[in-house]
Amino acid sequence: MANVLDIRRRIRSVKSTQQITRAMKFVAAAKLRKAQERMFLARPYAGRMIKVISSLAARVETISHPLLETREDKKVELVLITGDKGLCGAFNSNIIRMAVDFLEKQKDVQKDMQLNLIGKKGRDFFRRRQYQIRTETINLATGITFAQAKVLADSIIECYSGGAVDSVYLLYNEFKSVMQQRILVEKILPIQRLPQEEKGSILTEYIYEQDPAQILSTLLPQHVITQVYHALIESAAAEQAARMTSMEAATKNAGEMIDHLTLTMNRARQASITKELIEIVSGANALQ
Repeated sequence: MANVLDIRRRIRSVKSTQQITRAMKFVAAAKLRKAQERMFLARPYAGRMIKVISSLAARVETISHPLLETREDKKVELVLITGDKGLCGAFNSNIIRMAVDFLEKQKDVQKDMQLNLIGKKGRDFFRRRQYQIRTETINLATGITFAQAKVLADSIIECYSGGAVDSVYLLYNEFKSVMQQRILVEKILPIQRLPQEEKGSILTEYIYEQDPAQILSTLLPQHVITQVYHALIESAAAEQAARMTSMEAATKNAGEMIDHLTLTMNRARQASITKELIEIVSGANALQ
């Protein structure tokens, strides 16, 4: 059994760690509130944008646009959004595992894959492995702006419009609750038209003040930018929720460890006192 001094040092060390994890939990909670506000504001706009673009694309089938062009799916780009930091439980490892599974499935059907990595954790993982990386972006987890999303989306649009890839998928963590995140894989390019079975249910007709092709040339890139921005803020909120939950669990575990070490220290101290008493009594009996 360790002596009392060693156990006291361990207790002090665990208490210091507990203070750090508790502080990180509060910081993550504050960041989560801000991220949730932005996320809840962006969700309705992003969802409605998808419906409007799909409906418009279904109505103007004769219009040719690079972002609507469907090609033979030979080369695929995966846009992977991970965190820049750790200490958030399985947030990064789960999405990286999903990305690896997705890449291997695409390779099984003879597709060439390339990666567009957003976040340090994903970048560090795939840099050490034999995957083609087109571009890397880091330090976007805090203070995500629409302008930053536009830069990322413009790069994706340019790559697809130039014929470098035939389809683009977005892989990210969607915020469900503080305790739960859901990993989503969404195909953002080519932009999907309304399914054939839903076209018959369309009753409303649009009157275009400008030429439909001109309207789509503005709306389609804006749609891609919106979806990228939406994915970024969803991932940011999910990351802070995962970090807050992880730090709360770490704080609780530290408390349980402190209780266990305190009990062990008390037992060691009691054993030491008992041993000294026995030695004193034995010495007194020997003198008699």
